[in-house]
Amino acid sequence: SQGKKKEEERGLIVVDVHEKNSLVIAELKSSSSVDIEIKSLPVADYIIDNTAIERKTISDLKSSIINKRIISQLLELKQYPIHLLLVEGFEESPYNGYLHENAFRGFLLATALEFQVPIIFTRNLEDTAKYLGVLASKKPKSELSLRATKIFKSKKDQQQQILEGFPHIGPTKAKKLIEKFKSLKNIFN
Repeated sequence: SQGKKKEEERGLIVVDVHEKNSLVIAELKSSSSVDIEIKSLPVADYIIDNTAIERKTISDLKSSIINKRIISQLLELKQYPIHLLLVEGFEESPYNGYLHENAFRGFLLATALEFQVPIIFTRNLEDTAKYLGVLASKKPKSELSLRATKIFKSKKDQQQQILEGFPHIGPTKAKKLIEKFKSLKNIFN
């Protein structure tokens, strides 16, 4: 009975086949607190309970921003009731390289505000594995309302603020883009 109880307490992480050779999986397998199941997932890299997780290294995220692949991945991710983007590699500065740092910041703001996808930042693959392990082993708690009472800026103001984070886009150009395209998604496309 005691062995059966311990077995039930193990978390399960479903991993997309494209991630099966990832060093994150090797880290997770060395953990005794989670089980790994490899499957072909149409959306996300990892599924834990009803949470879909898209994992990107900094360099993969930057190339996904440039080729716009990340936009469709975020939209697909939102089909799950709980979803998040896990960005790995913050041991080094994410602002180095071929993507302008304000374009990167603008994307992160758009992800959180426009797409409403939470973002978790990890230092490295070991840190990523630890986050996934903690999420998989977490027990459901009783529901707690965290309803905020603070009033935020209008959606249009938020969109303008995000656009102004991109190079060569000031308040006037941002307003014109919003008026013409109506949403950040349309502007990015």
